[in-house]
Amino acid sequence: MKSKKNYSGIVYSTNPDFNLNHESQDDSLSCTPDNQKIKIRLETKHRAGKAATIIDGFIGTEIEREDMVKKLKNFCGTGGSSKDGEMMIQGDQRDKVLLWLQKNGFKQSKRI
Repeated sequence: MKSKKNYSGIVYSTNPDFNLNHESQDDSLSCTPDNQKIKIRLETKHRAGKAATIIDGFIGTEIEREDMVKKLKNFCGTGGSSKDGEMMIQGDQRDKVLLWLQKNGFKQSKRI
């Protein structure tokens, strides 16, 4: 059985240190909660005047983001969603979200 090599469309390289077998590391795997800078803000635009807490700056996969939103919704006792790299929690929940993030290791989180 032959193993297939994935060259990712590379045809030629002028780099003398180039290695085809080098596997690139995903940035989300090396980013731990304590070095992520998460920003929490309140937004009312495009929501018929209703407030929503927006969580920005989370580095991770979409699955991790969905899991975090689920936990935040449960902690705050309200609805929310994850879309386009942002997490949204219904209502002004900035204090609760900040408290939850700091409890879970996101020490550099801040409320704007």
